[in-house]
Amino acid sequence: MGQFDGKVALITGGARGQGRSHAVRMAEEGADVILVDGPQTPDWMGYPLASPDELEETARLVEKLDRRAVVFEADVRDFEALADAVSSGVAELGGLDFVCANAGAMPVGDMTWDISVEQWREVIDINLNGVFHTVKAAVPIMLERESRGSIVLTASGAALNSGTHFADYSAAKAAVVSLTRSLAYELAPHWVRVNNICPTSVDTTMIQNQTLYDIFRPDLDNPGRDDVVEEFRSKNLLPIPWVEPVDISNAVVWLCSEQARYVTGVTLPIDAGNAIKKF
Repeated sequence: MGQFDGKVALITGGARGQGRSHAVRMAEEGADVILVDGPQTPDWMGYPLASPDELEETARLVEKLDRRAVVFEADVRDFEALADAVSSGVAELGGLDFVCANAGAMPVGDMTWDISVEQWREVIDINLNGVFHTVKAAVPIMLERESRGSIVLTASGAALNSGTHFADYSAAKAAVVSLTRSLAYELAPHWVRVNNICPTSVDTTMIQNQTLYDIFRPDLDNPGRDDVVEEFRSKNLLPIPWVEPVDISNAVVWLCSEQARYVTGVTLPIDAGNAIKKF
């Protein structure tokens, strides 16, 4: 028996990376999963966003663990589509206990004043408005069902540290940290806890892509993964370049568990000391 037997988790951005890892870990603990993903890749993205096939693969991995998974292709920027997906998933699986607002996208390459107005708006729309839409779709259902649940918002180490080349992403994620506190206040009387996680670099497509390699190693022609290890390692206090998706998922599982039953309004870095490293 798992600690989440009989529970249902909603995960946005569930097709791959951290979202897929969250889905598998939740299923390992006994939860059924509502999976949402499917935005089109914007022109400014330096890597492709997830495909429908990847979303189906996540569902297959959940079902391999003898848990149920329902899949919806919906863009978190589209509230109506997202709300329909959430309500349909709840109707099929019978409840909603945990929400992982994980969907996100990170552009890189431009200084703040060089970011196009279109890109700024789209980055905020995906990384902040998408979280708001997820909460707006899920919370009324949780309250109606009197779910004593947990909501985990994915922020970022970029919300806690300054840097160059991602001001739009950093601003959106910092706002997610602030949103966490407001929701924690509002939902505490209903026994719904709200926290956020702030990972350092995670070994996913978001950082393992040619655009980011080129930024980190402009001295090389066509740098690869091995060429950026030391640059990433230098950003963390513990001597590692990046963490694995399951490291973040383990924190998500803990925040949703009874072991964290009195933890709410917290910003939890899973960052190998990145937030406190000064030089």
